[in-house]
Amino acid sequence: MIRQLLIAAGLVFAYVNVIHVIALLKKDNGIMDAAWGPGFVLLAWSTVLSGGAEPRRLLLAALVTLWGVRLCVHILVRNAGRGEDFRYRNWRETWGRWFYVRSYLQIFMLQGFFMVVVAMPVIVTGASAGGPLGWLDALGGLVWLTGFSVEAIGDYQLLRFMKDAANKGRVMRYGVWRYTRHPNYFGEALLWWGCFLIAASVPGGLWAVISPVVIAWLLLCVSGIPMLEAKYAGRPEYQTYQKSTSAFFPWFPKGV
Repeated sequence: MIRQLLIAAGLVFAYVNVIHVIALLKKDNGIMDAAWGPGFVLLAWSTVLSGGAEPRRLLLAALVTLWGVRLCVHILVRNAGRGEDFRYRNWRETWGRWFYVRSYLQIFMLQGFFMVVVAMPVIVTGASAGGPLGWLDALGGLVWLTGFSVEAIGDYQLLRFMKDAANKGRVMRYGVWRYTRHPNYFGEALLWWGCFLIAASVPGGLWAVISPVVIAWLLLCVSGIPMLEAKYAGRPEYQTYQKSTSAFFPWFPKGV
C-alpha cells in the first residue's frame, strides 16, 4: 500500500501544481474548488490503469467519477460570473506580500494533502482489490447513493433558489434545507463513509476510515460550516434558522 500511496501523492502533487498555474493566470484561486472532484477521478482511474480492472476498483472509480464530475460542474455553474469566492478574496486582501507563498501552501498544497487522505478508499483498493464483491460493497454502495442524492438535491435546490432574484438576501429554508442547514456537507461526508465500506473488505481496508473521519472534521470544524456560517453572522433570519434547524444531521425542525 505504501507504493500506491506514493504514486497517489505524486499524481496529486503534479495535478495541484497545474491547477495552481491556471489559478495564477486567471487570478482566481477559487478554481481549486472546481478542481477538487476531478482530482479524485484522476486518482481512481489511475488505480484501474495500474492495478487492473477488478470489480471493486471499477465500482469505486465509477462512483468517484459520478461524484467528482457532478461536483465540478455544479461549482462551475454556481460561480459563473461571480468572480473569486469570498474566502479566497478575503485572503488575497489580508495576506499582503505573502499572498502567493501562502496561497500556494495553504490553498493548493494543503488541499492536495487532504485529497490524498480523503482518497484512502481508492488508494487501498488500488493496492489490493480484494476478492469478489460482497455485502459490504452493497451496503457501501447504498450509503454512497444516499449521501450523493442528499448532496446533489441540496445543491440543485440551493442553485434554483439563488437564481431567483426574488430570493436575494433571503435564507434557503426549503426542501432538504428544512431538515439540515448543510445538506450538501452531510451528503458529502456520508458518501465517503460509503466508499470506506466498499474498501473495508480489502487487505488494509480499515485504514481507509481516515477518509470519512477527516472529511467530516473538515466540514464540521474547519473550512465547511464554521467559515460559511461566519459569513451570515448577525443576520436575524439566519439566526432564526440556526435555532430551528439542525446544523448537520437531518432532523425535524424545532417548533414543527
